[in-house]
Amino acid sequence: MTDQPDGFRPFATALDRDRTQRLLNRALEGADDGELFLERRRSEALVFDDGRLKTASFDAAEGFGLRAVCGEATGYAHSTEMSEAALTRAVDTVRLAVGAGGALAAPPQATNRRLYTDADPIASAGFPAKVALLREIDAWLRDRDPSVVQVSATIAASLQEVHILRPQGTLLSDTRPMARLNISVIVEENGRRESGSAGGGGRVGLAGLIAPERWQATAVEALRIARVNLSAIDARAGVMDVALGPGWPGILLHEAIGHGLEGDFNRKGTSAFAGLMGKQVAAKGVTVLDDGTIPDRRGSLSFDDEGTPSGKTTLIEDGVLVGYMQDRQNARLMGVAPTGNGRRESYAHAPMPRMTNTYMLGGDADPEALVGDIKDGIWAVGFGGGQVDITNGKFVFACTEAYRVENGKVGAPVKGATLIGDGATALQRIRGIGNDMALDPGMGNCGKAGQWVPVGVGQPTLLIGGLTVGGAGV
Repeated sequence: MTDQPDGFRPFATALDRDRTQRLLNRALEGADDGELFLERRRSEALVFDDGRLKTASFDAAEGFGLRAVCGEATGYAHSTEMSEAALTRAVDTVRLAVGAGGALAAPPQATNRRLYTDADPIASAGFPAKVALLREIDAWLRDRDPSVVQVSATIAASLQEVHILRPQGTLLSDTRPMARLNISVIVEENGRRESGSAGGGGRVGLAGLIAPERWQATAVEALRIARVNLSAIDARAGVMDVALGPGWPGILLHEAIGHGLEGDFNRKGTSAFAGLMGKQVAAKGVTVLDDGTIPDRRGSLSFDDEGTPSGKTTLIEDGVLVGYMQDRQNARLMGVAPTGNGRRESYAHAPMPRMTNTYMLGGDADPEALVGDIKDGIWAVGFGGGQVDITNGKFVFACTEAYRVENGKVGAPVKGATLIGDGATALQRIRGIGNDMALDPGMGNCGKAGQWVPVGVGQPTLLIGGLTVGGAGV
């Protein structure tokens, strides 16, 4: 990938390429692996709330991260100062972690693949136009429904430009856009207030997101969820069958199962799935993949933050554990190939195994029939926050949209429902897999060890037997 005319060009403006290469090679003498990661990132966010522009922020940062890997040890140094002097100091720092006798691992395979545009989403629309659009969204929703008492709309865009210099002399460059539109609504009737939210985006420009047909559909969805919640009754607690809707409910799969399939947790034996390679860990028919190669998706990367081309990795196939997500260090220590999952939040962070777009393949069941099989349970189609313990896979997730189901009939919406269980058991209790696999609309962020990266999730409608549902009702 090439620089734009006004793009990030550190070897033309701040560093000499040959001297930088020599410093990198000196830093990695005796090491197993390492790289120089250079980054410039610009981001913008506008928040229109309660009838006014509440926040308008712009941030720009650049710097480098130098890494040397020797066995399980990692030396890492970073700086916002893009200079030979700063790089020399970084070399002295990372050398402290390098022993003797290491042999450099083979470099990543080169790729010219482009999975997204390199257009700048920040510059794709002017500031006055963005403010006018947010004001229009607010007015449109209030005119559409008199029960609307508050609207919050956010436009966020960023452009990350990276260069990765490898010890073998390879220089990889990528320009990574990101754009997102979110709308939240609060409605009130008879003294009761409820909220609803919708949004999405991806590695795209802003044009598609701010087109009238797109933002109006997002606004209508947020309003629909809010009005559904107006009539919601307290969720009943107990052990019951649960149907999960397609798309965004895959966040439960991501958290409760995905993290447990990252290479570092399994190499260290701290994952609930450690030592289970080749074993039946899920019901028959369950196939889970992590795929960073889907064009324009939020979690996709042409290559990861170590330079390895992103891949389509099968993690669970027909219920059998067949793979983990790997960066270069953990792959080498486990004797397997890296999968293109070495990711970092920024130049100030070392890479680690992370998910990209994680989803379950669809089956052959009719989604309505799966919900119709529930005698006493809930149908959950929207999720908010959750907590997961990686060591045992135990999770707690809050539902933002769910419905009571009795004798196969969908009844009243419920509020306050939480799903409680553990990933391994939930996988085994899947009784039906719908034919409606869908990816989320592009709104996921994933946290691990203090680092946040954008991700995607997805799944078909699932019927799971015997999940614990928390709620206030009886």
